Amino acid sequence: MKESLQPGLGLVFTYSVPVQRTVPHLLPESPEFRAMPEVLASGYMVGLIEWACIQAVNPHLDWPAEQTVGIGFRLSHIAATPPGLRVTIRVELLSVEGRKLTFGVRAEDEVEVISEGSHERFVIDAARFRAKAAAKAPGSGEGRG
Repeated sequence: MKESLQPGLGLVFTYSVPVQRTVPHLLPESPEFRAMPEVLASGYMVGLIEWACIQAVNPHLDWPAEQTVGIGFRLSHIAATPPGLRVTIRVELLSVEGRKLTFGVRAEDEVEVISEGSHERFVIDAARFRAKAAAKAPGSGEGRG
């Protein structure tokens, strides 16, 4: 982590919602999701928020050796966004506690606010993280009791 990784960092991230990021496409094997309206899925919205936070902090990390992973989400999803609308996400780094980063988040489409809340991320050593995950994988001989 660089010394420039400090509270107050922010980013404005814009994304045009395609049909493929709507609820029926979130888990295509789910008949319940497939029957729902074509609006931005909460799961994809969370992914967009993560992406915005990643972009905000990557210049302040030894990226790609250092990366961040999501560890906490306190987000509303209070309005539907149909495909074709643009979503604007504003993130601000509120605190840095060791390797834990806390962001304030606000997202809106072209009509109204769609989400507000906070998101926590943790700075990782990417190689070490990958090795630990690989050790848990089926067939690795580790991680399962």
